Amino acid sequence: MKTREFDFYLPPELIAQSPTKQRASSQMLCLDGRNGKLADVLFADLPNYLRADDVVVFNDTRVIKARLFGKKSSGGKVEVMIERVLDDQHVLAAIRASHAPKTGSKLLLAGTIPVTVLANEQSFYTLFFEHEKTVGELLDQFGHLPLPPYISRSATSADEARYQTIFAKNSGAVAAPTAGLHFDELMLTKLQKMGVVTVYITLHVGAGTFQPVRSENINDHKMHREFFFIPEKTVKAINQSKANGGRILAVGTTSLRALEASAADNQGKLKPGHGETSIFITPGYRFHVVDRLLTNFHLPQSTLLMLVSAFGGMDNIRRAYQHAITQRYRFFSYGDAMLIEKKL
Repeated sequence: MKTREFDFYLPPELIAQSPTKQRASSQMLCLDGRNGKLADVLFADLPNYLRADDVVVFNDTRVIKARLFGKKSSGGKVEVMIERVLDDQHVLAAIRASHAPKTGSKLLLAGTIPVTVLANEQSFYTLFFEHEKTVGELLDQFGHLPLPPYISRSATSADEARYQTIFAKNSGAVAAPTAGLHFDELMLTKLQKMGVVTVYITLHVGAGTFQPVRSENINDHKMHREFFFIPEKTVKAINQSKANGGRILAVGTTSLRALEASAADNQGKLKPGHGETSIFITPGYRFHVVDRLLTNFHLPQSTLLMLVSAFGGMDNIRRAYQHAITQRYRFFSYGDAMLIEKKL
């Protein structure tokens, strides 16, 4: 398939620059992939689309303060964007500078953190933090929240709360699992009182989630890798729900990718455990676990748009996105929600 088949024009003013005042006050576009029907509702209406024994799967990753500023030993300015924390002293990162740093060169970040560039591969650098504190501690103290590149402002103290889900627990993401941002405590309580089962996976979202597919053919695209963990409790809840006739709702493409990565590696059977995934879901993919997907609206020519096109059907998604633009839905991380029933 050609990458251009996943392109569309989005008026810039529809890119949400800030969150809604209340988490659960977004609009929600519902798409039934089985028949292509669309419905304009509110996210607050989500309980109307669920029933007892359904399972809702959340990603409990926590966004780290992944952006650091500093200088090279030559004095030139650098901006470091952590892609992944490898251990207490090593990270994988992208570096923005007037001239790319060489292997073995030194950086000084936040005026106090000595860093050595150990290696460079495919636009990411392996960095060694020469400090008595751990990388995690240093990022908490000196790092800046990494808002997505399409938000044209600096992060504020308000973003430190709103660009995390209320159930964020396991630190490691450099971007939020944004479908989860819509949920507040009231919504979670409503679902649980209905008998809806809520469970968690962890997938640490990488910066690659924002990258468009640059190859002409989508099969030539090299997918970024992300760490995921699926607890035994989550697997048991999903298996029990399916046995009882329940449905599995993945909150966010990250939750879906983790579940499908585990199942795809085991001939369709979901299993607990952890690993890394570079699963690239495109039209024609056979889904093993997830019946429904709650997600936001995605970037043109992105891997996430390809994923939702595989889930809801390409023609259905094209019509849904055009409808969303006409109806002035808010797009991307701080934007509105979309609930998709899988195309059979």
